[in-house]
Amino acid sequence: MKNIIRIILATTLILVTSCGKDKTKIIDNRQTVNVKVSTPSQENGSYITASGKIEAVQNATLSTRMMGYVNNIYVKVGDKVSKGKLLISINSADISAQKAQVDASITEATAAFKNAEKDYKRFVALFNESSASQKEMDDITANYEMAKARLEAANQMKNQINAQLSYTNITAPFNGVITGKFINKGDMANPGMPLISMETPSKFQVTALVPESKITLITKGETATILIKSTNKTVTGKVTEVSTSAQNTGGQYLVKVILNKTNVKLFSGMYTSIQFPINKTSKNTKQSAPILVPKKSLIKQGQLIGIYTIGDDNIAILRWLRIGKSFGDKVEVLSGLSATEQYIVSADGKLFNGAKVSIQ
Repeated sequence: MKNIIRIILATTLILVTSCGKDKTKIIDNRQTVNVKVSTPSQENGSYITASGKIEAVQNATLSTRMMGYVNNIYVKVGDKVSKGKLLISINSADISAQKAQVDASITEATAAFKNAEKDYKRFVALFNESSASQKEMDDITANYEMAKARLEAANQMKNQINAQLSYTNITAPFNGVITGKFINKGDMANPGMPLISMETPSKFQVTALVPESKITLITKGETATILIKSTNKTVTGKVTEVSTSAQNTGGQYLVKVILNKTNVKLFSGMYTSIQFPINKTSKNTKQSAPILVPKKSLIKQGQLIGIYTIGDDNIAILRWLRIGKSFGDKVEVLSGLSATEQYIVSADGKLFNGAKVSIQ
């Protein structure tokens, strides 16, 4: 109603009647507002957007295959560690006892093997001189082979015990920084339970899930633009992986982007918006490209968001929109504006619904 009254007040109708004629001429004296316009297709280019999360390219969550109490933790979150550094030790009294038993069995098996080997060599010499029968030779050969097998079994048991002992001493698999500690000294560690996490912070990547309607438009090796939502900073990266299966990702496809070197401070877990350039050879480029408009062009009235478009006779028309994802200083328009419609970017004066405008 206010807009209608404003239009009526701003309009002065002068009726001019010519001699001998009944024709009436309407003169519009409303003040014209100079505006600049654009179209979404000029703003958005050919790309699609997706949400993603930053993570280190090289990262690991360490656990153990043995059950036992944590004896000591030698690092804390934020510590820099080198490959092979001891991080956590777990009580291994039971395994140490088993190792002592295996060492004793190896000593016994070694002695038995050496004795069987001597007997075997002696009987080989006697058999070659026809001083021992075939039956005796077969028996001593079998005894020698069994002694050899018992020694090999004992050695393999020692390898198994040593492997178990390695799981009681958790060491760093690469040079990096400790990012998480999920257990305390004295706690019980269980097989597969996360104990500590670490990463190499020098190189980051972004992982994103892309719907099947858009995955064919993303090409491996292309350059993507990444907006860090928490800092509103923009960085670039290279698409290094485009998944060809959505079997384990809920019907969406995993895409990885390696970030280029930047002065922007990054942390694992930061949420991002990724802008992928569309493969222009695709027939679905136009249909898949989002409609983006600058946030500064939007009009907000309570919960409603709109934008001024150009109507007939250069009249400003307020159009209500349904918006989607934001990317930097632009926002996606889901409905209410087509890709070819002109909208007002800026105005020299105050705009209202029905205002007369002049496109500059």
